Amino acid sequence: MKSVKLELLTSPGCVHCHAFLEFWKTAQKDWPNVHFKEINVVTPEGQEIAGKYMIFASPGIIINGELWASGGFDREKFIQKLKEVSQ
Repeated sequence: MKSVKLELLTSPGCVHCHAFLEFWKTAQKDWPNVHFKEINVVTPEGQEIAGKYMIFASPGIIINGELWASGGFDREKFIQKLKEVSQ
Protein backbone atom coordinates (compact mmCIF):
# COMPACT_ATOMS: atom_id res chain seq x y z
CA MET A 1 0.00 0.00 0.00
CA LYS A 2 1.24 3.44 -0.93
CA SER A 3 1.55 6.12 1.71
CA VAL A 4 -1.24 8.71 1.49
CA LYS A 5 -1.25 12.25 2.89
CA LEU A 6 -4.69 13.39 4.03
CA GLU A 7 -5.17 16.98 5.15
CA LEU A 8 -8.42 18.35 6.50
CA LEU A 9 -8.95 22.10 6.58
CA THR A 10 -11.51 22.81 9.29
CA SER A 11 -13.22 25.88 10.69
CA PRO A 12 -14.60 26.45 14.19
CA GLY A 13 -18.20 25.29 14.63
CA CYS A 14 -18.31 23.58 11.23
CA VAL A 15 -20.91 20.78 11.27
CA HIS A 16 -19.49 19.05 8.18
CA CYS A 17 -15.96 19.18 9.65
CA HIS A 18 -17.19 17.52 12.84
CA ALA A 19 -19.01 14.86 10.80
CA PHE A 20 -15.85 14.07 8.84
CA LEU A 21 -13.72 13.87 12.00
CA GLU A 22 -16.22 11.49 13.63
CA PHE A 23 -16.28 9.37 10.46
CA TRP A 24 -12.45 9.34 10.24
CA LYS A 25 -12.13 8.24 13.89
CA THR A 26 -13.89 5.00 13.00
CA ALA A 27 -12.39 4.57 9.51
CA GLN A 28 -8.71 5.35 10.17
CA LYS A 29 -7.96 1.96 11.73
CA ASP A 30 -8.51 0.44 8.26
CA TRP A 31 -6.04 2.87 6.70
CA PRO A 32 -2.63 2.57 8.42
CA ASN A 33 -0.99 4.01 5.28
CA VAL A 34 -2.88 7.32 5.58
CA HIS A 35 -1.11 10.15 7.39
CA PHE A 36 -3.83 12.48 8.67
CA LYS A 37 -3.46 16.11 9.63
CA GLU A 38 -6.17 18.52 10.73
CA ILE A 39 -5.49 22.18 10.01
CA ASN A 40 -7.69 24.95 11.40
CA VAL A 41 -8.46 27.69 8.87
CA VAL A 42 -7.93 30.43 11.48
CA THR A 43 -4.23 29.56 11.79
CA PRO A 44 -1.61 31.05 9.43
CA GLU A 45 -1.07 27.58 7.93
CA GLY A 46 -4.83 27.21 7.44
CA GLN A 47 -5.08 30.61 5.74
CA GLU A 48 -2.24 29.66 3.41
CA ILE A 49 -3.89 26.36 2.47
CA ALA A 50 -7.30 27.98 1.95
CA GLY A 51 -5.70 30.47 -0.44
CA LYS A 52 -3.56 27.92 -2.24
CA TYR A 53 -6.47 25.55 -2.96
CA MET A 54 -9.17 28.28 -3.19
CA ILE A 55 -11.22 26.62 -0.44
CA PHE A 56 -14.30 28.71 0.38
CA ALA A 57 -16.31 26.09 2.29
CA SER A 58 -15.25 23.77 5.09
CA PRO A 59 -14.08 21.13 5.32
CA GLY A 60 -11.44 21.18 2.66
CA ILE A 61 -10.29 17.61 2.06
CA ILE A 62 -6.86 17.42 0.46
CA ILE A 63 -5.49 14.05 -0.63
CA ASN A 64 -1.83 13.87 -1.66
CA GLY A 65 -1.67 17.61 -2.26
CA GLU A 66 -4.82 17.72 -4.39
CA LEU A 67 -8.14 19.24 -3.30
CA TRP A 68 -10.63 16.37 -3.34
CA ALA A 69 -13.71 18.06 -1.85
CA SER A 70 -14.85 21.11 0.06
CA GLY A 71 -18.03 21.95 1.92
CA GLY A 72 -18.94 18.32 2.58
CA PHE A 73 -18.08 14.80 1.50
CA ASP A 74 -19.52 11.51 0.31
CA ARG A 75 -18.24 8.65 2.48
CA GLU A 76 -18.35 6.02 -0.27
CA LYS A 77 -16.59 8.26 -2.82
CA PHE A 78 -13.99 9.18 -0.20
CA ILE A 79 -13.22 5.51 0.58
CA GLN A 80 -13.08 4.78 -3.16
CA LYS A 81 -10.57 7.61 -3.62
CA LEU A 82 -8.43 6.29 -0.75
CA LYS A 83 -8.43 2.85 -2.40
CA GLU A 84 -7.32 4.37 -5.71
CA VAL A 85 -4.44 6.40 -4.28
CA SER A 86 -3.30 3.57 -1.98
CA GLN A 87 -2.62 1.11 -4.82
